[in-house]
Amino acid sequence: MTASDHADTLNSTSTNEPTQSPETAGPEGNAPEGKSAQSTSFEEQLATAKKEATENYDRYLRSVADLENFRRRSVREKDELRQFAIGRVLEDLLPVLDNLALGLNAAKAPNADLKTLVGGIGMVQEQLKTTLSNHGLKEINPAGQPFDPNQHESIASQPSNTVPDGAVAQVVRTGYSLNGRLVRPASVIVSSGPSKEASTS
Repeated sequence: MTASDHADTLNSTSTNEPTQSPETAGPEGNAPEGKSAQSTSFEEQLATAKKEATENYDRYLRSVADLENFRRRSVREKDELRQFAIGRVLEDLLPVLDNLALGLNAAKAPNADLKTLVGGIGMVQEQLKTTLSNHGLKEINPAGQPFDPNQHESIASQPSNTVPDGAVAQVVRTGYSLNGRLVRPASVIVSSGPSKEASTS
């Protein structure tokens, strides 16, 4: 074999050897490892998002439960305060009931004195007013005052020579307010001023 034939054999051998592409590279290639890293990163992000969603949902459930417990506690405390307030009023009214019972027993006596009974009933009435006043109840008795539709209820009008026109001539039923809030308006008769006969005479 000549030198030229040996060179041709080497050239043909080198051209027939397969070459490795970047996609099929072995351990030294970067493409497969890059894809694997991206996949791992995505799975970690997904797991983190799921964990945060679960924690947020748990916090939401706890917040809803806390709000419901607060609402129930508020309703319960409100009912307890109302019952306690009513209990205080009733406790203060018990002496009034005792004195009223004594007055009734005195009225049933054979030798009951009417004047004494009237005085006793008046004292019980004043005691009742004082007790209710201590709890915020105030009388509305506007005799001689200008008519106020926000606190008074006009049931009639009549002429008056002593009460000016538009003022309350007579209180038929006393009104009441509780801590500044109207409970019952006063029923009144409103003056229409001097009568025509009196004004022409």
